[in-house]
Amino acid sequence: MKPTRIRRGTAAALTTLMAVALAGAGAGASNADGAAPQKRRIASSVLGSDYRITLTALRSAEDEYAASVRLQVYTRDGGAWKESDRVTVGDVDGWFWYPLTGTGAVCQFSTAGTEPAPLTVSLLITPSVGCSEPARYLVRDGRVFAA
Repeated sequence: MKPTRIRRGTAAALTTLMAVALAGAGAGASNADGAAPQKRRIASSVLGSDYRITLTALRSAEDEYAASVRLQVYTRDGGAWKESDRVTVGDVDGWFWYPLTGTGAVCQFSTAGTEPAPLTVSLLITPSVGCSEPARYLVRDGRVFAA
């Protein structure tokens, strides 16, 4: 049997197509390689010198369109902010990444500098659906409690 010869231009084209196919195969893959999930801070508030509160969107490792929202509370410790508590707002991967990280994602984020500190969060589900029902929390001694 005679070996098949591939012309130089054809070999280059096949190499390029193979590289594109392999790159595309991993395009929707999860973070199985150990890379940190994509995240974006969507709101933050500082309550005097007592608390710093942040809302962060965390993109799902399994579904590129899904996200979770992390609410974190920080307290002062030796002049630096140190995380004292964190909770997930809503369900894990229960939000949509693109509306959550786009314009108008935070419908309501209200806090007060009292002890306990009331906290209300409402986020955009989708532009057509609108905002979520407000989730209400209390921050007491650096810890988050459902209100």
